[in-house]
Amino acid sequence: MKITLTQFLTLDGVIQGPGGPEEDTSGGFTHGGWSFPYGDEGFIAFVTEVFDRADAFLLGRGTYDIFASYWPKMTDPADPIASRLNSLPKYVASTTLTGADWQGTEIIGREDLVKDVTALKERPGRELQLHGSAGLAQSLLEHELIDTLHLLTFPVVLGTGKRFFADGALPTAFRHTGSRTTSRGVAINSYERDGRPEYGSY
Repeated sequence: MKITLTQFLTLDGVIQGPGGPEEDTSGGFTHGGWSFPYGDEGFIAFVTEVFDRADAFLLGRGTYDIFASYWPKMTDPADPIASRLNSLPKYVASTTLTGADWQGTEIIGREDLVKDVTALKERPGRELQLHGSAGLAQSLLEHELIDTLHLLTFPVVLGTGKRFFADGALPTAFRHTGSRTTSRGVAINSYERDGRPEYGSY
């Protein structure tokens, strides 16, 4: 399976608390819920397309806790997101989680996260999907384990909050593979990892 990441971010690169005011208030963050006003039909259509390609999910501990508190309660079989999340394997990366009640969940990364994720990539299937989980995603990018990025850039600047590409990120080149813009201005761009950056001079 290849690992794909779907990440929401603002124009100034903030990824913290897109889903609600209380999602992540660490560091005194007060702008949670910034993605909500832009959830139009185009946005929903893209997210549905992504979930349709999933064969399994890989989640960081924080995102897993948020998902596990909500999606198991969504039992409509026609819901394209809930039906996938509730039926497909879920792997949560954690060194502290001792148990997981959400059906189909396996805890990985207790001793060697890179080894565990590499083993998952070697399994047959289409996509092992990572949604949000920025801390985990940054670690996997550092070890060149993420193959595809879907970056959804929302037309808002917050000026504060955790950013996705922080100082010290591994220099990496990407090949642009697709783009669209929703009616409310969310720019959706997809990229495939493509080695190291090349440099030159004008």
